[in-house]
Amino acid sequence: VQRLDLDNNTFDGTIPSEIGILRKIEILSLGNNNIHSAIPSEIGVMSHLHHLSLGDNNINGTIPTEIGMLSQLQHIFLYINNITGTIPTE
Repeated sequence: VQRLDLDNNTFDGTIPSEIGILRKIEILSLGNNNIHSAIPSEIGVMSHLHHLSLGDNNINGTIPTEIGMLSQLQHIFLYINNITGTIPTE
């Protein structure tokens, strides 16, 4: 799987830590759902990820520092959430 696009559904729940097993995924799009958890740190092992869309959910907490390890990441969408803090650079 290179692309997982689950935008605009009625998913209600959390992003499981097992998301990290998708190490070769390039595009992860989960926007406009009802995700109400923190972003799992395991997302930092998705080394091919260049597009991450989690906008328009109820995501809370801070952005995990592991996101700074995603050297291929070009686009990150986190709008309309309850996220605090800054975007990690490393």
